[in-house]
Amino acid sequence: MTEVYSMNRSRREFLTNCSAAAGTAACSLAVAGPASLLAAEQDGKSKQTKIKKAVKIGMVGVKGTLAEKMTALKEIGFDGVELNSPGGPEAAEVQKAIEVSGLPVHGVVDSIHWNVRLSDPSEEVRAKGLEGLITAIKASKSYGGTSVLLVPGVVNNDVTYEQCWDRSIEQIKKALPIAKEENIQILMENVWNNFLTDPKETARFIDELDSDMVGAYFDVGNTVKFSPPHEWIPILGTRIKKLDIKDYGKGKGFGAKLLEGDVDWPKVMANLREINYEGWATAEISGGPRERLTEIADRMDRIFAS
Repeated sequence: MTEVYSMNRSRREFLTNCSAAAGTAACSLAVAGPASLLAAEQDGKSKQTKIKKAVKIGMVGVKGTLAEKMTALKEIGFDGVELNSPGGPEAAEVQKAIEVSGLPVHGVVDSIHWNVRLSDPSEEVRAKGLEGLITAIKASKSYGGTSVLLVPGVVNNDVTYEQCWDRSIEQIKKALPIAKEENIQILMENVWNNFLTDPKETARFIDELDSDMVGAYFDVGNTVKFSPPHEWIPILGTRIKKLDIKDYGKGKGFGAKLLEGDVDWPKVMANLREINYEGWATAEISGGPRERLTEIADRMDRIFAS
């Protein structure tokens, strides 16, 4: 009896002291034992990092139909895939592949934005670029996606920064009513296009479009050339709607494997948690067969846990 009384007294004293210092809920977990603490810790981590991993369809070197490719991705542990448009598969084929594989398509990449630019000097080319963007918006909707990744323009010898800004803004605004109707976001990717290479400029561009259908498709590796990627995140904040995942290393360029380049992934993840980022993260690196895709999935998991 003395031992039982002593244990109960110690427990009561612990709860009293602990409750005053840290709160009853935390104390109850501590008293419940290591298993409960571990479960709570794991639950906390899952709430911190609700990130879904995907790949671009062009990375999938598994032979077979779209359904077979997507089934392989599901088996490996990916949560989704991103397709391309214009020029992507028919909606019926995609819906069948989703049904067979259980893997969703979360969006599309505008497949013509580099060559048929919204910033082109030619009005005719810009109109074709707009047509391609609208096609991509409708394709994303038909696939069950939520976004279109867009490179808004390119600054070069024929296009000044100001011209790129004004022309691309003008064309994107024309697409916004359709994006709103289809509930598909137009997300700007930061790339090596001599345009929006600074987080403040990127934020200003998005804000000028003044629509909840517009945001940032933040490519982590693409920023390394200009500034550390983790520094972009607090500035862009909740404008970041989706992520592209790649690394970049001096001497290796984009050939650096994930976790082997110059990206400080722990700082990236810490800043993503600070803005409560939840959503899709899509690898955009060299793909390959199942073994290569498995390696990519593993490295992405390690990044998200950092």
